[in-house]
Amino acid sequence: MPPRLPRDISGEDFVRLLRPYGFRLVRQHGSHIRLTAVIDGVERHVTVPRHSGLRVGTLSSIVQQVAGYLGVERDALIDELIG
Repeated sequence: MPPRLPRDISGEDFVRLLRPYGFRLVRQHGSHIRLTAVIDGVERHVTVPRHSGLRVGTLSSIVQQVAGYLGVERDALIDELIG
């Protein structure tokens, strides 16, 4: 069974989980945080809402995007991030 995404993770907590993968805060505009990482020589960007609880669909979309950038399976990334 695929791993479940957490229902109570905040945007700021999720940003902290992405730091080990090279994502760094570039800017914040209103309630959105822009992260950038250089992966295989290419600059990659992710925008994370700075909400107290991310919606599951939003979180799923961001995880899918990051997994694509890193070249790993979505479920494997969820296991690494959330455990």
